[in-house]
Amino acid sequence: MLKAEKVRTFGWMEAIRGMRNPMNSWDRMDSVAYAFDGDVKIGKNDLALMKSLVNAGSDHRKFLRMITVYMDITAPLYWWKEYDTYKVGTVANSCSTMHKITAKEFRMDDFSHEHLYGTAETALCHVVNILNLYRGMYLGEDNPDVKKSHWWQLIQLLPSSYNQKRTVMLNYEVLRNIYHARKNHKLDEWHELCRVIEQLPYFEVLII
Repeated sequence: MLKAEKVRTFGWMEAIRGMRNPMNSWDRMDSVAYAFDGDVKIGKNDLALMKSLVNAGSDHRKFLRMITVYMDITAPLYWWKEYDTYKVGTVANSCSTMHKITAKEFRMDDFSHEHLYGTAETALCHVVNILNLYRGMYLGEDNPDVKKSHWWQLIQLLPSSYNQKRTVMLNYEVLRNIYHARKNHKLDEWHELCRVIEQLPYFEVLII
């Protein structure tokens, strides 16, 4: 399971101005920015230059790195481990597993389990019950050493299917790399993110 929310793009006019710096062709800029939502309507001249630079390769399409994308992504820990491959040009602030693991009771919906069935799903349900058992013991314990021992049971037993939310900052170059590298990946979460990328402004020009 992967859910992306609050998707916003920024920096369009700065990126367009920057891509025209090498040829001092600012007078040909014909795009219009909408200040109220950070969106932009790219003009015919700017679009033609963008297409040319994108097709020329990564050394020439540096302007893509200047178009910033923010989104909140909720996904399982096993997916986040793969996502961390894309460290360059990204920033992320995550909900803290270490500090907030006992903040609420565990539920099956806190885990990605859409492909589990039979014994495997029953096993996860059993793990959730054990996590809640130790959570209750942790919350009711006053002795610091015993309390820490209960906390370790939660941290080391927590399955990698546990869903974590992160607010991430990316750019169009990173998303272009992700899309082409992961659109046929075996994990459904990558397919879901690729569908989000497909909804970004000017996806067909800048990503494809």
